[in-house]
Amino acid sequence: MIRKALTIAGSDSGGGAGIEADLKTFSAFGVHGLVAITSVTAQNTQEVRAIYDISPEVVVKQIEAVVEDIGVDAAKTGMLSNSEIIKAVAKTVKKYNFPLVVDPVMIAKSGAPLLREDAMETLITEIIPHATLVTPNRPEAEKLSGFQIKNVDDAKRAAKTIVEELGARAAIVKGGHLGLSEAVDILYVNGEFREYRAPFVEGCTHGTGCSFSAAITANLAKGKSLEEAVETAKKFITMGIYYGARIGHGHCPVNQNAWIEIPAEKWRVYDTLNRALKELVSIEDLHKYVPEVGMNFVYALPKLYARGREDVAGVKGRIVKFGNTIKPVGWIEFGASDHLARAILTFMEVFPEVRSVLNIKYNEELISKAQKLGFKVSLYNRTEEPEEIKAKEGGTIPWGVRTAIERLRDKPDLIYHLGDWGKEAMILIFGETPKAVIEKLNKLLE
Repeated sequence: MIRKALTIAGSDSGGGAGIEADLKTFSAFGVHGLVAITSVTAQNTQEVRAIYDISPEVVVKQIEAVVEDIGVDAAKTGMLSNSEIIKAVAKTVKKYNFPLVVDPVMIAKSGAPLLREDAMETLITEIIPHATLVTPNRPEAEKLSGFQIKNVDDAKRAAKTIVEELGARAAIVKGGHLGLSEAVDILYVNGEFREYRAPFVEGCTHGTGCSFSAAITANLAKGKSLEEAVETAKKFITMGIYYGARIGHGHCPVNQNAWIEIPAEKWRVYDTLNRALKELVSIEDLHKYVPEVGMNFVYALPKLYARGREDVAGVKGRIVKFGNTIKPVGWIEFGASDHLARAILTFMEVFPEVRSVLNIKYNEELISKAQKLGFKVSLYNRTEEPEEIKAKEGGTIPWGVRTAIERLRDKPDLIYHLGDWGKEAMILIFGETPKAVIEKLNKLLE
């Protein structure tokens, strides 16, 4: 059964907010998106250059067309721009019995006004009384409630005012503008307050309000309770900000795709590495090149999503000698490797397309053969490691990989080091994929 959600909002030519953000959000939750465009804006990450309002009659016809043919399980409003559009939308949605999330869009991220000053009262009297939920940020909540919001208690008072005095069924005052260490959103519904907390993450924020309210709308369309919908939306928007699309020269947009791309990419990484591991185990005489500390084979998520060791899949417990063969000690798991995870994450800082690495025992003949085969080979010397790097936990491998890349001034296929006191000499084989790593290994062992 396909669920349908409607967004009644303005178009953002930069694709970061408005109906573009709403549709991407609906899609991330598997909900079919419908639109009624209220305004066309010429904007990017830096500014709004022009606004053209659609006639109220055409806005109404859009709503009626999709409701009467396709049906709507939940709807949201975004930019409504002027009093005439607000009145027309309010009169139309009253005819239909679907949940309505009102995002009281007033100002763009760039600071440009998206709601005319004389339309504020119309928004309050015409739309908010029909809202299942109103989702203002702090400045918007201050406009609606009529008082300043400086802390969580003020946010609670504002949410209660929007419900009990303005007539909405529920209100959530978002805490991103409160300047706290956490992003605390305050929901007031059925006479009770609920707090939704998440770490305050640095990232991209263009389209946060649109995407958050659209996520709530999508989950209401799927039949979730209001509290469940808000909880899911909170996780969604935190992830979208953290993994934001760093494009443009201003406020970069939220990444709605992270919600579905990360699980999908994790499966691709797991499946690809698992297939490659089976091939690795079948390589004849490879046991001769297993280091004393064991071997590991890792594959990272794409650069956008690879932030730490938990974003790199490897073999839990490493790969060890097993008679005249090799054997994985455990299964493939994200976060299973520390050393190689740091190596590949550092490598990806310079060459993001290279996402896999395998370590083998140092062998002078293999290094010589690699150079004869035309592989790009570099090294680092642990004895040259600065004392401040040695003193930093986990600092050696990132320093070594950076040093080797700088030494070669190119993209290495292999990086090796000759060890140090208590440190085994090692060769690292890098590749775009695990398959590319195995191809290089096979050429070395032929």
